[in-house]
Amino acid sequence: MINATTKHPELIDKLTEGISQLTSSDKWQSYLGFQSRFHHYSFNNVLLISAQAHNATQVAGFNAWKKLGRTVQKREKAIWILAPMIYKVADNSTLDEETQVIRGFKFVPVFDVSQTEGEDLPSVCNRLIGDDSANCYESLVKVANSHGFSVEDFAFFGTTNGDCTFELHRIRVEVDNPPAQRIKTLAHELAHAILHSDEANRLLAELEAESVAYIVCQVIGIDSSDYSFGYVATWAGDGEQAIACIKTSCERIQKAADGILNG
Repeated sequence: MINATTKHPELIDKLTEGISQLTSSDKWQSYLGFQSRFHHYSFNNVLLISAQAHNATQVAGFNAWKKLGRTVQKREKAIWILAPMIYKVADNSTLDEETQVIRGFKFVPVFDVSQTEGEDLPSVCNRLIGDDSANCYESLVKVANSHGFSVEDFAFFGTTNGDCTFELHRIRVEVDNPPAQRIKTLAHELAHAILHSDEANRLLAELEAESVAYIVCQVIGIDSSDYSFGYVATWAGDGEQAIACIKTSCERIQKAADGILNG
């Protein structure tokens, strides 16, 4: 594809600087304000969500989505999580006071944003536009094939741009996205294929994969800043944590990017 025999530390610096600038902006604060309206799920519920819909990114109940101006699409399958059953009981130590106690849990349905439609949600990830005059996508497909992964076009009908399934040795990429976005998505999923067959920490996996995609795109002439900075920061939780994780994974990120570029 491209003979990139040296690593690109300057691109790691550019990535961390961009994340720092984004996460100190008014746009980021507005995004965080919106995100605060979603529940923070327990570890057990995160596992339940992941087991039923491993690509889920943002879940809420049917009525919660309606309040946000979106509706669950017809025939969508619910994701079931556990919610506490809370009862009020009299507090004998204080007259006319009641306390809340949990008397068990019940399953309740929630839905991922990809299962809904309606008003656009505030976002710090903007899908890329642009063509593929150098035929970079097909070159990345060949790199994926060399690692034993097939690449398929797929219509996700939602916010998902792609996925990587290790059991099937398959990468899927949203067919209706612009060529530049498809290149970035394939580079991201290819990074997963190379780095994350045994990675249990999805936060770290997504941060590493998007960092690899950012480097690959920069080298081949696609500026993925509008997507990558926000994506990495949102998975890490904030700018400082994202930058710390990138520095910790710097060698893995650079090695994977160089492997793809030299593939």
